[in-house]
Amino acid sequence: MVRAGSAGVTAGPTLAVVAREAGVSVPTASKVVNGREDVAPETRRRVTEALDRLGYIRRPRFDGGRAPRLVDLVVHSLETSGSGAVLHGAEEAADDAGLELVVSAALTRSRAERPERPERPERPERPERGWLDKLVLRGSSGVLFHLAELSDPQYAWLRQHRIPFVMIDPVLEPPPDAVSVGAADWRGGVTATEHLLALGHERIAVVAGHRHTLCADARIAGYRSALAAAGVRHRPEYVRHAGSGEGTAGRRVRELLDLPEPPTAVFVCADRMALDVYDALAERGLRVPDDMSVVGYDDLPEARWLTPALTTVRQPLSEMAATALRLLLRMMDGHRPESTRTELSTRLVERSSTAPPGPRPGGHG
Repeated sequence: MVRAGSAGVTAGPTLAVVAREAGVSVPTASKVVNGREDVAPETRRRVTEALDRLGYIRRPRFDGGRAPRLVDLVVHSLETSGSGAVLHGAEEAADDAGLELVVSAALTRSRAERPERPERPERPERPERGWLDKLVLRGSSGVLFHLAELSDPQYAWLRQHRIPFVMIDPVLEPPPDAVSVGAADWRGGVTATEHLLALGHERIAVVAGHRHTLCADARIAGYRSALAAAGVRHRPEYVRHAGSGEGTAGRRVRELLDLPEPPTAVFVCADRMALDVYDALAERGLRVPDDMSVVGYDDLPEARWLTPALTTVRQPLSEMAATALRLLLRMMDGHRPESTRTELSTRLVERSSTAPPGPRPGGHG
């Protein structure tokens, strides 16, 4: 459990600051603070020293005889950099608001234990009913969800128990009355494509995630809109969906390279998929950006680690989580947001993976 904030206590460094000082993730620092045993001794030592050095205050659960209001943050995993960014934003906003934040990964059924739904994302990111029951038992005042989806019965359960909740970057369209915070994905798709058009590319492909998901559909729509505005012909064969399987994005790029007229640039709708794209291009002996320009999406730390560093559209995950928590706080106080959907702006981060078109990409071998 991450404890963030308590009224009347002098603000000190947040857990995110401690994590950066110790060179670990926020979830790992949280485990140390809360006495979890599944932390390596050397890691525990570094975090403990950082806690002491920075004067981190392990805030008491009760203040003046009252328990601070409790808010849950449920993420699909505590191991990804995207979830780390969400946790960072929510933790700092909770600290500012004097809330106590409980962070957990969703408890899920395996794919074999639930009906197949090919049109839905493959990631099993629905929390189980037993976990939801714990919200009532521990007296949570509200919940933030950073998950692919909730089921209809789970939405109904939250309404029945009158627990306010906000979805952070939902993958599927939530019910009309559900409050959510996301990014301006259509504009992000426009920005990525306009960048490639400005460099002189016209044969621009897009590799997106699952079909019929909010972010993929919006980013592809932005891509098509930018092409149309520039008078560049849209080629249906240049639009590919990779899903979430490891290596799938690389296979889609190899398919693009095998076209009679392959693209000279590709807009990849997630930084994690760009790693596969780089590998697939290298297998064909092609260089980024000399033979193929690549633009990603998210601006996760991985984007800076790639060689060459990835030009990408920054999705403000930390800011989205902080905004979601502030909305949730107002809902806990009885205020209903004017709109159920809030979108934060994206922006292009130019690095070294894009350049004017080079020689025609080959690679039919």
